Amino acid sequence: MICNFFRLSKNKILNYITYIYLAVIRGTPLIVQIFIFYYGIVNIIVLSPFWAGVAALSIHNGAYITEIFRGAIQSIDRGQMEAARSLGMTYFLAMRRIILPQAFKRSIPPLGNQFIIGLKDSSLVAYVTLMDLWGTGMNIAYNSFKVLETYIVVGLYYLVLVLFFSYFVNKVEKKLEVDIKK
Repeated sequence: MICNFFRLSKNKILNYITYIYLAVIRGTPLIVQIFIFYYGIVNIIVLSPFWAGVAALSIHNGAYITEIFRGAIQSIDRGQMEAARSLGMTYFLAMRRIILPQAFKRSIPPLGNQFIIGLKDSSLVAYVTLMDLWGTGMNIAYNSFKVLETYIVVGLYYLVLVLFFSYFVNKVEKKLEVDIKK
């Protein structure tokens, strides 16, 4: 959320730093970022493969989530802020009470999509020795020589997880009456 305020800020330095972060993270493949964290950052800061994977996935998804929230905030009509300000609200109070609740509702569908993408992207941490679902599947496949069968089962596990989270996101959208057409 902090990156959103930096990105929307009139402070050119904060805006530029956030722009660089977003451009670098969104412009490079996730697998490269995971390898940089696992082989590069780990030489400076001691991180287990798990935490290196978590850090890389968090930073990667954070860039996309920042853009989702920025778009949602900017989609709120400027008149909402003007009305709040005319009532005597400060900028931050208007953001907290008027703009952000509306923006959050609008951001639920793309946030749900990004969560599902992040879930599937998490399989890439298997390439830095982290035994997640995909890594476990690779291990079983190479030890049992049943590659196709193992990958089909792993794919079905991912499918079940994605269907579960899709169902959950749809329920949240309906509960908050999110209008996707806007």
